[in-house]
Amino acid sequence: MSVFAGLDGGSTYLKAALIDGTGRVLGTGVVSTGIDNNGAAGKLLEKMTRELGIDHIDYTMATGYSRKILELANDDVSEITAHAYGVRLTAPKEYHPGLIVDIGGQDSKVIYLDSQYRVRNFSMNDKCAAGTGKFMEVIAQILETSIDQVGPLSLQSTAPCDINSTCVVFAQSEVISLVARRFDRRDILAGMHVSMARRVVKMIRKNELEGDILMTGGGALNIGLRQAFEDELMRDVFVASHPQFNGAISAALIACERGR
Repeated sequence: MSVFAGLDGGSTYLKAALIDGTGRVLGTGVVSTGIDNNGAAGKLLEKMTRELGIDHIDYTMATGYSRKILELANDDVSEITAHAYGVRLTAPKEYHPGLIVDIGGQDSKVIYLDSQYRVRNFSMNDKCAAGTGKFMEVIAQILETSIDQVGPLSLQSTAPCDINSTCVVFAQSEVISLVARRFDRRDILAGMHVSMARRVVKMIRKNELEGDILMTGGGALNIGLRQAFEDELMRDVFVASHPQFNGAISAALIACERGR
């Protein structure tokens, strides 16, 4: 069996995916990026192949921030190209994405696609952590909840708080102030999602919006954030399969094309 690997060297985590020659996802894995990207990537792939009983990887493609220094990879591709290419495998079969909204650990981006899933345009916010997964982690810590409970709790809100700061540092102070004034945690979390959605939606050019909207990245697992995007865009927003591994799966799919 032919096996192809994708490595997504993100700013916070390093993710990997293995697929076979038909594009079937065999397995995914993630580790903290740390200071030794190559060592982390090697250990992760070794663990995954051992657990899956795989003795050989035919071709490995890297993407993400650290793609240029991942020596295990045969080649690398930009994360914008990778995310766009991979939706043919990760998007729900009945939908045709024209826009990808990717919420990563340290950045957020929107990618416009044509009918062949080629990149038409994109916008990216990597200057501030507001509107990213890191922002959610910081607020969850302040509110003494886990990141996986942030979404469900926010959906119980009856009066979302206004969080207006566009900088994560000031937003953090704003949330601490809301806590001190005894605002309900659920309303603060709902307000956080609205703030994040509005920040990302500002990057979207409505006149370029064609086709369905697909969320990727770890933020796509947050049901409250997804709801906030749907409310802001007044459109259905769909979630990719394995959304936090979309970059790695996409890189593996390109590796399959190259390797064959």
